[in-house]
Amino acid sequence: MTTSFQEKVYALCRKIPKGKVTTYNYISKKINSSPRAVGQALKKNPYAPKVPCHRVIKNDRTIGGYKGIVNNSRKIKLLKSEGIKIINDKVDEKYILKKI
Repeated sequence: MTTSFQEKVYALCRKIPKGKVTTYNYISKKINSSPRAVGQALKKNPYAPKVPCHRVIKNDRTIGGYKGIVNNSRKIKLLKSEGIKIINDKVDEKYILKKI
């Protein structure tokens, strides 16, 4: 069972198109929350990867966690399979959405 907060986070994640990413910080601002709370909601995402929480990264463009594991190789693999380039452990800025 998911909370209404989690559903808000997942709804925004569904809007992130394949081949793009956004940040925990951006989502938190959209729903008046904190990046950490967004991360905790995504950690519990029962719909992954259908709700593409792997497309949410840290503000410094590093990968962040996936299913509670930091720098999870599965998250990196999913991002790369969508054509997202990761250089020196950071997502290339051109893949970051400016608006959802």
